[in-house]
Amino acid sequence: MRFSSRGQVDPFIVMDVMEAARAAEAAGRDIVHMEVGQPATPAPKAARAVLAERLDGEALGYTVALGLPELRAGIAAHYKRCYGVDLDPARVVVTAGSSGAFLLAFSALFDAGDKVALGEPGYPSYRQILRAMSVEPVGIPTRPENRYQPVPSEIPEGIQGLILASPGNPSGTMLGRPELAALMAEAEARDIAVISDEIYHGLHYEGRAVSALEVSDQAYVINSFSKYFSMTGWRIGWMVVPEAHIRTVERLAQNMFICPPHASQVAALGALDAIDELEANRAVYAKNRQLMLEGLPKAGFTKIAPPDGAFYVYADISDLTDDSLTFARDILDQAGVAVTPGLDFDPHRGAQTLRFSYAQSTARIEEGLKRLQAFMAARG
Repeated sequence: MRFSSRGQVDPFIVMDVMEAARAAEAAGRDIVHMEVGQPATPAPKAARAVLAERLDGEALGYTVALGLPELRAGIAAHYKRCYGVDLDPARVVVTAGSSGAFLLAFSALFDAGDKVALGEPGYPSYRQILRAMSVEPVGIPTRPENRYQPVPSEIPEGIQGLILASPGNPSGTMLGRPELAALMAEAEARDIAVISDEIYHGLHYEGRAVSALEVSDQAYVINSFSKYFSMTGWRIGWMVVPEAHIRTVERLAQNMFICPPHASQVAALGALDAIDELEANRAVYAKNRQLMLEGLPKAGFTKIAPPDGAFYVYADISDLTDDSLTFARDILDQAGVAVTPGLDFDPHRGAQTLRFSYAQSTARIEEGLKRLQAFMAARG
């Protein structure tokens, strides 16, 4: 049977690394997971409690396509509490994870053959989802001196869209308000649609992340319950769209997804009120971040951009190898630590970079650093 040409996207390498780590564990090995951007903590207690209560009394069938009205209102209140933004809940679209939001956003904003710019290194699925929709991704080779974030002068000509991510994946670096405003102003002047990926908001360690909604209403803002709210497997996220785009996105959502998972929406309502528990999780990440910033250089990974948020450290390993895929495989095989090759995030320079996640418990991060230091010492 034939395949579509647009369906031939690249693999998500971190998922391949996860599978290799799983196979090693199935064979009896102990593996420290520094490859996956997934909290080690479960969904908040309040999220699990409210769902357990509702499961006893409701069928939890379809909801309206844009999500439970009470959840949309709760998300709007979240923006008021965290950013001081007055947001009409009608502009909130609840989605099947942030991935569902990207599918809706790209469908609503771009036609086949359009071009969308994105920073490299960056989240690999941006490129692959765009390609699967016959939209051309255009990489912006961001620089370490700009903390792996794009600047207005680097926005390519002839594009219809621009994806921004702050905190970024894999770098964890953030755009300040002046930098974000400058990028959005340049995009608006050139009639370029802006999609702001904010799924790591809440995970910051000094100043908080700035939302695009604080700068302008003319952007698609995507967030998720996966990271700060510790609900990766629940597949529940959201998107905020300009008022004029609500009905277009609603029609797409009706046909593509019917609705987000009802049970996950109920749990998400409880998660919005679990601030004390979530802030305790963030304190663990802050401790892990400090351990990484101290421990990775001791192992020999000295070229890193200290992350402002998320739970990643991105390391330039050009002084160690020009084959990050093999290097990561050696670390897994010999040290029992799973890390992600930079090729996932930067198809041009990623052969000389690695991403380390510190989303696990502090004890596991300490063990992983110990193993990395022993592995690198043995290399000489």
